[in-house]
Parts: sequence; C-alpha cells; structure tokens
Amino acid sequence: MLEIKNLNIKTLKEGKEIITDLNLAINQNDKLAIIGEEGNGKSTLLKCIYDYNLIKDYATITGKIIKNNLNIGYLEQFLDSGWNAQTLEEYFVKDKPNLEINYDRYGELYKLDSIFNELGFENINFENKLISNLSGGEKVKVQIAKILLNSPDLLLLDEPTNDIDIETLEWLEDFIINSKIPIVFISHDEVLLEKTANGILHLERIENKTKAKYTIEHIGYKEYIEKRNYLIDRQYRISRHEQKEQEKQKERLNNIYNSVRHQLETISRQNPGGARLLKKKMKNVKAMEKRMSKQEITNVPDVEEKIFAKFHNQDEIHNSKVILDYNLNELKIGNKVLKTNIHIRIIGKEKVCIIGRNGTGKTTLIKKIYENMKYRKDIKIGYMPQNYDELLLDADVNCIDFLRISYSKEEETTIRTYLASMRFTVEETNSLVSNLSGGQKAKLFIIKLILQKANVLILDEPTRNLSPLSTPVIRELLKNFDGTIISISHDRKYIDEVCDRVIEF
Repeated sequence: MLEIKNLNIKTLKEGKEIITDLNLAINQNDKLAIIGEEGNGKSTLLKCIYDYNLIKDYATITGKIIKNNLNIGYLEQFLDSGWNAQTLEEYFVKDKPNLEINYDRYGELYKLDSIFNELGFENINFENKLISNLSGGEKVKVQIAKILLNSPDLLLLDEPTNDIDIETLEWLEDFIINSKIPIVFISHDEVLLEKTANGILHLERIENKTKAKYTIEHIGYKEYIEKRNYLIDRQYRISRHEQKEQEKQKERLNNIYNSVRHQLETISRQNPGGARLLKKKMKNVKAMEKRMSKQEITNVPDVEEKIFAKFHNQDEIHNSKVILDYNLNELKIGNKVLKTNIHIRIIGKEKVCIIGRNGTGKTTLIKKIYENMKYRKDIKIGYMPQNYDELLLDADVNCIDFLRISYSKEEETTIRTYLASMRFTVEETNSLVSNLSGGQKAKLFIIKLILQKANVLILDEPTRNLSPLSTPVIRELLKNFDGTIISISHDRKYIDEVCDRVIEF
C-alpha cells in the first residue's frame, strides 16, 4: 500500500543522521509499531510519511515515499492547544483552530453517530462541550473520530497512549486489533504493544549516538524482544569465547617463541643442524602469529546500549513506621467535589499505586500528599510530578546544574557518571533542560531521586515518557528500591511488577 525506498533524514542544523537508508513496505493487514529511545526519530518519521512540510524546518530528506494516492489519517502526538477554548462542534467543522468553519464538513457529520458508537462515546454534549473539559482518553477518541470521518486507507498514530487511563488503553487495544485498515503507531505501553503489533520497526542510535540504525521484523513485540535479547546474548558469548581462545593461542605461541629464542641464544656453534631446526621453528611461529592476526573475531553486537541506574545509601525505613496517615474530607478542583472522606494509611516499605479513570483527581490528591509530607524531618522525600515544569523552576540550566545539590568536584563526577549510565551524550549533558525530550527529563528526575538519597518516593506516572525499552529497567529499579513508594500509574506492568497495594478511584 505504501512503500519507502532508501529514505534518509538528517537534521538541518548539525547534519545528524535521524534515518539512514530505510526501506519499508506497509501492507493491508499491518499493525506496525515503531519503537526506540527518545530522540531516535520515531515522530519525525511519522510526520515525514504524512507530510514532509511538518519537518522541513529542521530536517532534510532524500529517497522516496510512494503513497499510491492513499488517504492517510494522522494522529499527532499533542493536540494543538488552540482547540482548548473551542467546542466539539467547532473541532469537527474546522480544519485548524485558527481557521474559519469549513461548511463542507457539516455534510459529513451524520457519520459521527456510528463513529462515536464504535468508539464507545456515550451522552456527549456535542454543541457545548469544550475540548479543554475532555479527559486525555476522550481527546484521543475525538481525534480518531475526526480522522475516521475522512475514511482513511492508512492510520498513523503518534503516542496515543501518553495521557489515557487503563480503560481507554484497553479500548485502544481493541480498536487497533479490529481495525480493517493498516496502522503504523508509536507507543510506550508494553502491554498494548504486546497485544496489538504484528510488526516492529526499531530505530536505534549506535556508536555513541552518532549513527542511525534500523531493524524490521514481521513478528509481535514480545517475540521481537525475546529474539533480540537471545541474539545479542549469543553474539556476546561467541565474541567472548573467541577472544579468550585467541588470547590462549597468543600465550601458547608467545611461550614457544620465547623458548625457541632462548634456545637459539644458548645453542653451541658445534651444533649447526640444531640451529637450523630452531630457526625453521622460529619462522613457523612467526607465520602462525601472522595468520592469527588475520583471524576475524565475532564482533560485539552493534546495538544501542541499555540504560542503567541504582539506588544506594538512603536511610533505612522500619517496617512498622507510619509513613502516611492522611485524611481529607473533600477533594476538590475549583468548586467541583471529586471525592469525599478519603483516608490513606501507608506503613513501612509499602509500594502503593493509585489508579483510576482520567479526571477522578489522582494528580490533585498526590500533590496534596506531597505538600503534606515534604517538610518532614524523619523521612527524606523524592517527588516526580506528572508535569515536569512544576519543579523545573529554571529550565535554562544544563543537566549538571539541574542535578547539583552541592558544588563539589566529586558530586559533578558522580552526576556525569549517572548521566552516562542513562545514555546521555556529552552534547545532551551540556544541553539546556528546556531543550530535552519528555523521556530525557524523566531520566533526569530519576537521577535526582537517586542523588537526593530519598527513602520515600512520590511519583506521578514515573514511566509515562520512557520508551518501552527503558521502562523495564526503571521498573526493576523501583521494584528493588528499599523504601516507600506512593505513586500514580496507568502502566499495567508497573502496577503488576512494582506495587504491592493498589488504591482505585
């Protein structure tokens, strides 16, 4: 249906490779997931497929994208904030928020009843409902509904799972699985990837993020990860074995060489025959050395390195210590009462997750809990908000200055070590925090929690901006954290693997 031939994408400013020699065909039944770390070009590729004009301000392309007159529907990563003050009706009859009404669109609105029904919308006030009052899940459904009005032949979905609750995640899984048209999508949610994808396009940056690499497999996500890990591990084992064998051979040859040289130095002139034999042996040893130097050893896998992090040195929390005993008569946003009679009690090293549909007040509650606890002297609080800008009081500092607690040389060395373990390049390390992606900011906050030596973590969706390749590492990090965790999450693997108690709103 769609074919990409020898596609190359480079940044205009630095000439950095984003995509190199990509060849890809999209077929009728494909549900292709694009995966990779932040900054590897996933969103740029989707935009390029949909409309090159979306990236021409920062990137150049060569190669071909053959669309065969396809009608392509594109769900952008972030809904234009210009829509927030407009109604649902305006959203469906305008092409862009700043444009006049396109009256031709009114002729298509009769289709919305069946589309809304298909998408699971119920009792929605079409004329008076403001976009700003929709939940994250409702916004995703509304965007997909608008795309479906145009009867697309192919769907491109850029991280539709970012701001949606578990209920909407499950709906989206069914939508992708049952779609009659091919879908190319980006998602951080591993469960959704495992349930929906039948093909994987993995974008990597190798050789210290200087080169772009891609892998295409027409298999499911879980199978792809298992196959990749097996092949990487096998190649490492073969490479290490061959290196050890070569070292042993070198050592044996070196011993023979030293022995022959010693014999040549000590052999008497009365034994010319013996000397000739030793010289011949020496010649053979040198020939063997030359042959060995030409032997090729299996290379270490040329893949993007995983992130790594570890908590250490935080103060011990006793299992009977009351960490939180919190009562709230009313949880309100403005004049709207969301919940009444809330009581949450957390003891010792419990790892608690608050779950529930969007708009039920989870983030409002966890902010109140943080404000209630942050000045306590008997525990050390680490806080990771959903909106990172809450704590990025000065985004015009670089990563090192953001992470500083003191200004010692030893601390700067430690910070650089952690940034390297999270796979920040030197360029990214010295970059302004405001220029970082959501995933890189998430990693910065995790490093800050470690440096603070916090023993109580308050985390609002800690894995939401991380790639599906990094989230297993962060889940393991938090699972092994020897302290208390109070969190919100829609990440089903995080809830299952890290948390031992769930509070559902």
